[in-house]
Amino acid sequence: MRTSITFLLILLASSLFAQSKAETQVAAAVEKLRLAMIKPDKASLEKITSSSLSYGHSSGLVDNQQMFMDKLLSGGSDFISIDLTEQSVIVSKKVAIVRHKLFATTNDNNKPGEVKLSVMLVWERVGKNWKLIGRQAVRM
Repeated sequence: MRTSITFLLILLASSLFAQSKAETQVAAAVEKLRLAMIKPDKASLEKITSSSLSYGHSSGLVDNQQMFMDKLLSGGSDFISIDLTEQSVIVSKKVAIVRHKLFATTNDNNKPGEVKLSVMLVWERVGKNWKLIGRQAVRM
């Protein structure tokens, strides 16, 4: 009996922390974005971001999709590494909100640096894919 109760408690606890299919897909999209920011190429960036992207920097600047891609592709925004922690994903129908902490090593315009940010991403499901439509970062 004790074994059955323990098993049921473990099963219940694991189901409480399990991600839904949509949450898992959004988390995978976040990972694709992270990788595309480290090794940017136009096709990957276009695939993961919306043409109506609003990309807010911690400095207060806001980029559209083209500006965001241009900075990454030109080295104006150059991420050597990006580590994400404390990520949460909330999905509501065709929209998802992701929050995480971002720790990165950068080399923007050949100037080494480090950033520590709290980030909120807004994703929209387009067909079977998730596209980034909004991002805002603040310095920690």
